[in-house]
Amino acid sequence: MNNRREFLIKSVLGMAGLSLLPGWSNGAPAIIRNYNKPDSKINGVQIGCITYSFRSLPDQSAEATLKYVTDCGINAIELMGGPAESFAGMPESTLDRRRMYQLAGKRRSGETLTDDEAKEFASLQEQAADYAKVVAAWRAKADFQKFEQVRKMYKDAGVSIYAFKPGAFSQNNTDAEIAYGMKAAKALGASHVTLEHPSDDAHTLKLGKMGEQHKISVAYHGHEQQTFTFWDTALAQSSRNALNFDAGHYIAAGHTDIMAFLEKHHKRILSMHTKDRQSPANGKGNLPWGTGDTPIVEILQKMQQSRYKFPASIELEHQIPEGSDAIREVQKCLEYCRKALA
Repeated sequence: MNNRREFLIKSVLGMAGLSLLPGWSNGAPAIIRNYNKPDSKINGVQIGCITYSFRSLPDQSAEATLKYVTDCGINAIELMGGPAESFAGMPESTLDRRRMYQLAGKRRSGETLTDDEAKEFASLQEQAADYAKVVAAWRAKADFQKFEQVRKMYKDAGVSIYAFKPGAFSQNNTDAEIAYGMKAAKALGASHVTLEHPSDDAHTLKLGKMGEQHKISVAYHGHEQQTFTFWDTALAQSSRNALNFDAGHYIAAGHTDIMAFLEKHHKRILSMHTKDRQSPANGKGNLPWGTGDTPIVEILQKMQQSRYKFPASIELEHQIPEGSDAIREVQKCLEYCRKALA
């Protein structure tokens, strides 16, 4: 390893020396500009990460999130709303979002909340509703230059933002908030926004048309309600409606036709959440990669062979082992991808 590092450093220094020679192109060569920056595009397949994967870590600022991403070796991401919006000055909330996500996830997985948990979840939802009013007022006056600054900060570190997921696109959000979310995504350099599929045809029609107006795509995410035809109505409504597919949830829903699904929809999939879940017969669990039923290796190799353009976003949802943390687990997932695509 030391020999390889020394060779690379000497090569870079040698290239830097060449830049002083007459006729050398203006600016540092690409190898120097990109030296020591993350690179998770593996043999033609872009491996990314949704920053939700780092929710267990204490600092959720834009700066800390960027460090988590680069420490993992990731160079492209789906950015959750929190880091960017806090950087832009959104009022802070005392809401325990981690607990809210935990309880919401428990409900989504089919588990029954205890009476105390149900009361706690109801209280958290009430707090969230009050805070939403404060956020809507702030978004009406948001400074989009702040989002451009986030884009530059990430780009300078070698990280591009391909998707943005703020809580701004539900039926409870105003048209002004939806427009804000789309404008913020464009300022961040994203090609699409992501949200949970609302299961509301009128709303997907509205979002698609607003996407056309703002020239940004809207990619809908699904959980275990995903089916082969789940997105068909939204896709027919607008060329700006698209998929934020989740391979792990698709397997947990009991489907065995995932390769055919990818072949049918790959042109409309803008990003894909990647995790290892079990089939219903095996318990639907979220497991460390390589131990569940999601055919991650086959999916990645299919993307490589067929030259699919969408990124595979690592989404850390399995339990973090004692002695590890989110960064180490995402690193393991990336290494799994490297081996699959070697």
